[in-house]
Amino acid sequence: MVSEALMANPTQHTSGSDKGAGNSAGKRGSDFGERFGKVAVVMGGWSAERDVSLMSGQCVLDGLIAAGINAHAVDANTNVVAELQAREFDRAFLILHGRGGEDGHLQGALEMAGLPYTGSGVLASALSMDKHRAKLLAEVAGVKTPNAFCVNTLEDTNDAVATLGLPLVIKPTMEGSSIGVSLVHRAEDVEPAFIKAAEYGPVLIEQLMSGMEVTAAIVQGKALPLVSMRANSEFYDYHAKYFAEDTRYDCPPQLDESTQKRIQEDALTVFNALGCRHWGRVDFMLDASGEPHFIECNTAPGMTTHSLVPMAAEAMGVTFSELVVSILSETLSTVELTS
Repeated sequence: MVSEALMANPTQHTSGSDKGAGNSAGKRGSDFGERFGKVAVVMGGWSAERDVSLMSGQCVLDGLIAAGINAHAVDANTNVVAELQAREFDRAFLILHGRGGEDGHLQGALEMAGLPYTGSGVLASALSMDKHRAKLLAEVAGVKTPNAFCVNTLEDTNDAVATLGLPLVIKPTMEGSSIGVSLVHRAEDVEPAFIKAAEYGPVLIEQLMSGMEVTAAIVQGKALPLVSMRANSEFYDYHAKYFAEDTRYDCPPQLDESTQKRIQEDALTVFNALGCRHWGRVDFMLDASGEPHFIECNTAPGMTTHSLVPMAAEAMGVTFSELVVSILSETLSTVELTS
């Protein structure tokens, strides 16, 4: 169970202290919230997932303010660390998706600045963003993952297709939100799928799993209830993730308890093998025989009204506001927690 003390009722424990322009919500409650100080919700950025990040960030901001935290929106640019220092923020809730915010670059800058932040550190963020290397580490840790090749040319793509056979998934190695992803069933569709994915850098050619898509949210070192997703479109794509009202979600999924437990254990194994911390989401797909296979690890998952981590938390009776306060609490040091 995630942080029961925080989950009980965050508005009883939280308040804020602003070093600059504040909000009245940040001045409610006991001294617990004062330990967080002035919190930046860092969103937006410049990646292909900017729009999703802005949606996630607004939800996180609203959730923190509802809990009495003195939180402020910061739309990230390449000078974001200087802005955070100039505005005297005490810590940052990072809800940037994709390159620049989820790949270790910003994390490294924040480490240099000495500013606490939510989510994984530099190395874990970089490894998780690179789907190919994350899969290699999952295999070393003993977790199954679909056979795949990382390629840079069409010639290498064709060699990979010849080895793996169709159908396949062709996708960018270092993007999220299903951007640039194609499901390929015919040989004539390989080249346009490669060209589409290659717009974002190296390309992953991956064996297509035909079974259920399942995700495991992880918060404070614990795996939350699983969520399965089934879109009415060809696959769980960008539209199905963030806008469609007919995508089906099951929490828990229609799987036997032993399989669910195994997926949760595999999710934690991968999460720890990558060196992740605080929170994240680990995605799996089942093959035709029902065997789960690791797909990717997200170190700053979506937090929109359609997102999966809040859905899993809600199944435990945890509100969105309680969830984001619990994640933010991971940035507090032992001294801050006990003072």
